[in-house]
Amino acid sequence: MNLSNLKPAPGSTRKRRRIGRGVGSGRGGHSSTRGNKGQKSRTGNNKMPAWFEGGQMPLQRRVPKYGFKNPFRREYRTINLERLSDLEKAGQIDPAEPVTAEILCSLGQARTKDRIKILGSGDIGVPLTVEVHAFSKSARAKIEAAGGKALVVGC
Repeated sequence: MNLSNLKPAPGSTRKRRRIGRGVGSGRGGHSSTRGNKGQKSRTGNNKMPAWFEGGQMPLQRRVPKYGFKNPFRREYRTINLERLSDLEKAGQIDPAEPVTAEILCSLGQARTKDRIKILGSGDIGVPLTVEVHAFSKSARAKIEAAGGKALVVGC
């Protein structure tokens, strides 16, 4: 066997269908699979954007708008103290080392692009040094009450 006699498996390839080649071609004699009449059957109909609705009021203008979208909003991935406590009990977090965003990402609690905020739901029994982007007041108080440190890192 060599490259000159390689062929695809039988039945795995088909001849491409040639449309718009006359009535006798079996496919697309007069309309070339575009249907009958109308703007979309004509040449050059690809100039219309996909969202164009033929002059009808477009969907993005029909739907009511309300509220305000702050373009400077900062989204956080939230993690509860209870979850940190569970990770420590499972042996995935070492209390002697600081808990950073990278460690939480490697444990699957967040993604690398996420900002992380620790929330105060649950209790923590061991002193942990936590270095993330934000803390709630109750989380900071509980971490410091357990003898740990809550350090905010830059975004």
